[in-house]
Amino acid sequence: MYEVGDMVCYPMHGAGIIVDIEKKEILGKKEDYFVVKLPIGAMKVMIPVKNAEKRGIRSIIDKDKLKDVIEVLKEEPTKMSTNWNKRVRDNTEILKGGDIFEVAKVYRNLKSLDDKRNLSTGEKKILHDTKNILISEMILSSGKSYEEIDKIIYEAVE
Repeated sequence: MYEVGDMVCYPMHGAGIIVDIEKKEILGKKEDYFVVKLPIGAMKVMIPVKNAEKRGIRSIIDKDKLKDVIEVLKEEPTKMSTNWNKRVRDNTEILKGGDIFEVAKVYRNLKSLDDKRNLSTGEKKILHDTKNILISEMILSSGKSYEEIDKIIYEAVE
């Protein structure tokens, strides 16, 4: 399992570093929780250790896989539903899976759509969230700054 200092990705939240493992009592039950500090927004999330795998916690990608993520961002957008509500549901399901390559596809597709027309409020939130998920994992994997990764993503999708 994971230890303090490990870099992990938590679907729907992004990547972070396990800074502590705390025992908490919630609803009369004591459990161990990973305390994960995310690099964006200085947010910390607590994840029950016993449910970490079930919740999709995984190690971040290796630095050498970053070029593959960037290549996904550069690809042509794939066809999506014309119904914005269905797109929101489909993309939310993809994000729950936690696969960075799928997250990159969602970002690329929504960014392309956003460049052509206004997105719904739900899609704008997903676009923002997917970018932060990508940036957080790419920061930890590469050691680069937020600004450097933001520029890399911007250039890849333009």
